[in-house]
Amino acid sequence: MPLTDAACKQAQAREKPYKLSDSEGLYLEVRPNGGRYWMLKYRAGGKEKRISLGVYPKVGLKDARKLRGAAKEVLDKGIDPSIARKEEKLRQSMFSATSFEGVARQWWAHWKEDKTDRHASNILKRLEADVFPLLGAKPVSQVTAPLILMVIKRIESRGTLDVAKRVLQTSGQIMRYAVQHGLAERNPAADIRPADAIRSRKKRNYARLDTKDLPELLQKIDAYVGSPYTVLAMQLMSHTFVRTSELIKARWDEFDVDNGIWRIPAERMKMKTEHIVPLTYQTKALIEELRGLSGGRELLFPGERNIRRPMSNNTILYALYRMGYRSRMTGHGFRGIASTLLHEMGFPHDHIELQLAHQERDEVSAAYNYATYVPQRAKMMQTWSDHLDAIKSGAQVIPFRTHLEA
Repeated sequence: MPLTDAACKQAQAREKPYKLSDSEGLYLEVRPNGGRYWMLKYRAGGKEKRISLGVYPKVGLKDARKLRGAAKEVLDKGIDPSIARKEEKLRQSMFSATSFEGVARQWWAHWKEDKTDRHASNILKRLEADVFPLLGAKPVSQVTAPLILMVIKRIESRGTLDVAKRVLQTSGQIMRYAVQHGLAERNPAADIRPADAIRSRKKRNYARLDTKDLPELLQKIDAYVGSPYTVLAMQLMSHTFVRTSELIKARWDEFDVDNGIWRIPAERMKMKTEHIVPLTYQTKALIEELRGLSGGRELLFPGERNIRRPMSNNTILYALYRMGYRSRMTGHGFRGIASTLLHEMGFPHDHIELQLAHQERDEVSAAYNYATYVPQRAKMMQTWSDHLDAIKSGAQVIPFRTHLEA
C-alpha cells in the first residue's frame, strides 16, 4: 500500500532502522537518531542497488516520487542512476572550476571579503543579469575580447554606459584571477579600452583651470572683496564640489553637522536621488561661519533682494570674472578639478563618481544609491580638504596613490 503524508510525519525513531515502503522501490528509511531518508531500490547490471533521494521533510513524498520517476527514466535508458549521479557531480565540479561563471563565482567569493554586503551582492546580481547568460557556460580559457565586447555592447545598447564600464572592469578582474590561478593563458579584457569600446555621453564643456593654477585661485577667493556669502559659497564649493544649483539652494535642515553629513534631497539633484556630502573639519567651520550670518533664515545663501529665494545662479560666476577668470573658470569647474586630482591621488573611480553624483540611475541603481561607500567617501573628502589647505598655504604637494585597485 502506497505511503501517505500522514504516515511520513508520524514515523517515530526505534532502536533499529526500519522502512516505510511506497511503491516501485521507493521507501522511507527511519533511523534511530530520528533521521528520515528517502531511498530507492533498483537493479542494474544484475545487482540490487540503492540510492538516496533526499531527507524528509525537506524532500516531501510528492517530490520523492518525482525523483524516483526521473531515476527510472535514466534506468530505462540502460544507465545506472548512481553512476549518472556521480558523472553529473563530476561535470558540475569541472564546470565550477573552469567555466566563466564558475571562475567568476570563485573570484567573487575571494573579492567580497573586504567589501560591504550590499556592494558585493549587487556585483553578483549584475553578473547574473548581464554576463552569465551570455558567457557563463563558456570555458574561461576560451573567453575572448570579442565575446566580452559583445556583452558590453549589449549593456551599452540600453543606454547604461556607466554600467557597461563597470561590467568591463569586473570582467577584467575575473579574467586576471583566472590567469593567476592557471585557468587561462591571458586576460582578454585588457585588450578592450573603454574609450574605444563604449561611447561617451555628450558632455557640456565647462571652463576650468589647470590644476597647477588652483592654489592661486584659492588664495584669491580668500582675499575676495565682496559679499561674505559669495566668499563662503566659493570656499564651500571648492571643498564639496557640488553643482552650483545644489549649493545655492541649500537649506539649514539638510545639515547634520554633529554627524558630519549634508543630505541633499532628491528633488534638488540632477539624478533625482538623495545625495550625501560628508562634511570635513574645514566645511564644518565654513558652515558655522555661515550660521553666524544667517539670522535664522532657512537658506544658507539667501538672495540680496529676497531672502526667501536663493542667491543668483550667476553670483559665483561673476565673482570669478571679477577675479580675472572670465572664460577660464566656472563654478562647475571645481568638479572637474576635484575629479582629476582625486583620481591622481588614487581614490577608486566609483567613490569619486558617487561623490560627484554621476552614477547611472537604471534598473541596478540600488547598487549605487546615495549611501554607498559613505565611510570611504568621508575619508576621501577629508583628504581633499586637507589637500586644498596645503596647496593654498604654498606647500609642495606631490600626488600620491592612496588606494589599490578596487
